Amino acid sequence: MFGGGGYWAGTNNLGKALVLSFAETALGTPAASIPKPEGAVIYYRHPDGQPQFSAAPKNTDDGRPFVAVRESEDVSFKNMTAKPAVTETAKTVAASEPEKGRILYYRNPMGLPDTSKVPKKDSMGMDYIPVYEGEQADASTVKVSLGKLQRTGVKTAIAEMANISRKVRVPGTVAWDERLVSIISMRTDSFVDDVANVTTGSRIGKGQNLFRFYSREIATAASEYASGRSGGRGGDDGGSALRLKNLGVPQQAIDEIARTHQVPTSIGYVAPRDGIILERTATTGIMAKPGDVLFRIADISNVWVIADVPEYDLASVRNGSEANVNVRSLPGRTFKGVVDLIYPEVAEQTRTTKVRIELPNPDSVLLANMYAEVEIAASAPSPVVAVPNSAVIDTGDRQVVFIDKGDGHFEPKDVKLGVRGEDQTEIAKGVAAGDKVVVSANFLLDAESNLNSALSAMTEESKP
Repeated sequence: MFGGGGYWAGTNNLGKALVLSFAETALGTPAASIPKPEGAVIYYRHPDGQPQFSAAPKNTDDGRPFVAVRESEDVSFKNMTAKPAVTETAKTVAASEPEKGRILYYRNPMGLPDTSKVPKKDSMGMDYIPVYEGEQADASTVKVSLGKLQRTGVKTAIAEMANISRKVRVPGTVAWDERLVSIISMRTDSFVDDVANVTTGSRIGKGQNLFRFYSREIATAASEYASGRSGGRGGDDGGSALRLKNLGVPQQAIDEIARTHQVPTSIGYVAPRDGIILERTATTGIMAKPGDVLFRIADISNVWVIADVPEYDLASVRNGSEANVNVRSLPGRTFKGVVDLIYPEVAEQTRTTKVRIELPNPDSVLLANMYAEVEIAASAPSPVVAVPNSAVIDTGDRQVVFIDKGDGHFEPKDVKLGVRGEDQTEIAKGVAAGDKVVVSANFLLDAESNLNSALSAMTEESKP
């Protein structure tokens, strides 16, 4: 028995400990601090501390006696499962760490939907992370260590009050400005003569001769006006001149009659504005009835673009909004205009509304019925809570934004979205201005959150 105890003590370095104790005694350690050996001799050890023991007195090869080891100097053989000593550092760490509950399961360290009931490693050799009882209280909240935050590239931004701006891109068609189109017609039966050498599509200037005409009714009124002017009767003069104007005689012709006091055989009709001839029906020798269209002239210094805006974008488009127009036949040129009118109806088949954009056309390069690509600047009428577009996870069924709670904790928030702009999205409900939201790697956090929720539900169901 003693030999076996000596061997056990030797293999556990008790001999070396006793040698150190002897050395401390030899070096003058106070006797009060070292208890006096007591009890019976239980075995003998080598004087140099070597792992050699004997149950009876023995000498070394060089004649030195083995040292006797008494009961008080050795371990207690009455309790072989001695408790290991606890250092002060270990006690401090144990006191500072909160006591965790039992381990529920082990989860994948990279957030993959894989768990284990026993400790294991993933394909890269990383240990699965234990999930303790109580950590799943808020199952949807995600906790990420600092190292993992750096590896996954989680980035955050501050939700702020801002005006959401975006571009509504729609197709359009160039059209003439209806307010700048003139119709040339007669107000009384007239014979058309000497039509100018212009055709449909010709450009004309204001005051340019279009044709000459003769009307018996106009000739009678002109004679009265001329005779009145010669006789000096102001009343008749004024009435005759007004009658000529009502019959559609140009002011230039009236002034000529007043100057010469003669009635011309035919009266010339001049263009009322600059533009192009959209339609010509006047022909030399025809009899024009009142209201017959002889010429239709359009001033194209300004044009319209009629854009078809989808119904769901109408709330973002307002009168006065700036618009950029690009025409395929004029690559590299962008025409700037403003929204002039939003038509008060929605097409039943296309569910679009026509929006009129007014554009200057000083060099007359924009022509009617040209296809145009329109960008209308749309913005919210007042500042709203906005986050970067990348902060929103939109699955179709729900919209989620992750809030950074600090210390690696991230909480998912179901939100209600408003206007989505080029860079920012309006949050109508769920996030307040000043909240720190995740804008990068939030899909990894969402996967982790969904996994935690699913595992929490499974744990709750498994409880008795």
